[in-house]
Amino acid sequence: MKALIETIVLPLVDHPDQVEVTVEETNEKIRYHLTVHSDDVGKVIGKNGRIAKAIRTVVYAAGSDTNKRVYLDIM
Repeated sequence: MKALIETIVLPLVDHPDQVEVTVEETNEKIRYHLTVHSDDVGKVIGKNGRIAKAIRTVVYAAGSDTNKRVYLDIM
C-alpha cells in the first residue's frame, strides 16, 4: 500500500525526494501519513480537494481486502 501511495503521488510533486509515507497500525485501523514538501501540498490536495479525494478512493479500495479500516492523512 505504501508503494501504491508513492506511485500515485511522486509524479504530482516537484520535490519527490521529500515524499514520505509512514504507517500506524492498530487492531481496528491502518493509518497512512503522507508528508510532502510544503510547496507540493496544494498539488497533492488539488482544487477543492479533488486529487486528495481521488487518492483516498484508490487507497481505500485497495485496502478493502483487509478487515481493518484504512485512513490516509496528507500533511
